[in-house]
Amino acid sequence: MKFNTAPVSAITQELGSRLKRARLNKNLTQQEVADKVGVARRTLVAAEQGNARLDTFVGIMQILGVADQLNLFLPEQDISPLQLAKLKGKQRQRASGHLSPDEDMEQW
Repeated sequence: MKFNTAPVSAITQELGSRLKRARLNKNLTQQEVADKVGVARRTLVAAEQGNARLDTFVGIMQILGVADQLNLFLPEQDISPLQLAKLKGKQRQRASGHLSPDEDMEQW
């Protein structure tokens, strides 16, 4: 599957199918995985159809022992020093609070 050009719905369905195959390869029932993740069976069924919240998806991957694949799925990204400098330049400065009249007089 070409993930860069495929519709989002096709990608999520493919990921759901891969979760299902991983579950079947572990010889686990939907109920067993759902219980271990702490979700309802219907939530697991929805995930296997490509309709899962990210926390559910990751939880299922952990139970199936494939969560290490997340590093391949979305590798950690480094920020270049130049981009970091640009980001720091755009940070908002926090305004200093207003001084009370007594404190204002003490500074004179």
